[in-house]
Amino acid sequence: MSLFPSSPPRIDHEGLDEHLATHETNPRIAELTHQLLAEIGEDPDRQGLARTPVRVAKTWNELTRGYRTNLEDLVNGAIYDEKYDEMVAVKSINFFSLCEHHLIPFFGRCNVAYIPNGRVIGLSKIPRIVEMFARRLQLQERLTAQIAESIDGVLRPKGVAVVMEAYHMCMMMRGVEKQDSVTTTSEMLGVFKTNPQTRNEFLSLMSMKLTS
Repeated sequence: MSLFPSSPPRIDHEGLDEHLATHETNPRIAELTHQLLAEIGEDPDRQGLARTPVRVAKTWNELTRGYRTNLEDLVNGAIYDEKYDEMVAVKSINFFSLCEHHLIPFFGRCNVAYIPNGRVIGLSKIPRIVEMFARRLQLQERLTAQIAESIDGVLRPKGVAVVMEAYHMCMMMRGVEKQDSVTTTSEMLGVFKTNPQTRNEFLSLMSMKLTS
């Protein structure tokens, strides 16, 4: 029996269609989730699971909203002429994403820095750029590069640096089941790549703790 037939049956439990109509959800995802529950041996119509297909459809809408976010609209002109030419760093940005190989979450923290070249970006835009790319099916390596390249593209700074550390549930819950493994990726552009002193300054800033 195919999990994805060409004409999947409609879910007929009470109120589902009305609920889908009033939320930003994809009814096809709810239908396929209903089928998936049946395929793994569950009763998708029992009380605890009756609303699960709708909840899953809503969750997928949230977890993949990065596909529906445009970089230009996100930045929204928040780039300003400024003579400041020292490093600007935003550290410990929490992120959550989905591994494209298993559709299982990976999550962690992202550190971003750039050196302006006559222009700066509104600080709140940096975490939003991280989130835009994280809210897609991802590889950590690609995610790291996309963040760095997008900041480089909109600002044309002297350099951009991104370092990400993440726990991957596909390694923790399945496969090798190594719960303490942390994956680190980095992308260095411009002077961060060509100047070891600048790169080391960034790495030193990322390890620095605020004092009270």
